[in-house]
Amino acid sequence: MFSVAASPDLLAELYAAGTAGIIEHDGWLEAFFEDRQSAARFGEPIECPLVDWEQKNYDAWPPLEVGERFFVVAPWRTDPTPPGRLRLEIDPGMQCGTGQHRCTQLCLEAMERVIRPGDAVLDVGSGSGILSIAAKLLGAGRVVACDIDPEAAKIVPFFVGSADAVRTGAFDIVVSNIGEEVLGRLRPDLERVARRRILSGFQDESGEWACVIL
Repeated sequence: MFSVAASPDLLAELYAAGTAGIIEHDGWLEAFFEDRQSAARFGEPIECPLVDWEQKNYDAWPPLEVGERFFVVAPWRTDPTPPGRLRLEIDPGMQCGTGQHRCTQLCLEAMERVIRPGDAVLDVGSGSGILSIAAKLLGAGRVVACDIDPEAAKIVPFFVGSADAVRTGAFDIVVSNIGEEVLGRLRPDLERVARRRILSGFQDESGEWACVIL
């Protein structure tokens, strides 16, 4: 690696020389090469410390005990599930919902209290599908997810859209963790499709993340 003042001509030369990557900063850049000889053509090389990216990624997602029953882990973690807890595996990828955010944790805690075996659950704004997985683990008999993002995880029966496309009274419980403004717009449909609602993604008057059970 080396650092040097940036210019369009230099960028072209670096790519032609086979740089492994370039990071542009304000008026200067870092360029990376596989060997010291190639880097020395452009400046005094600086050796990069070796990083075990696989281990770094592993360590970045430690398991979490959420509520009384959930043990939230990335699929690659080998940590044993504590006695009495449900192993909730979720891949922390592009979609929202890894279990790290307090709103997701509040939803999981509320679901423990509300969902009963056999319940029909609708997950609105499902993202990664973490709440859908949790509903299944808690014994829900039917779980359906929806999201306006077609790339959302399809872990359970899924459709692109929102609660306005759902038949009145089709579910026992709807869960949604998508923010106060959106929840405000969806409120009539959320009330229409399910007798009980678990809603989060907003802050209370004191600025703390909140979840309500209605």
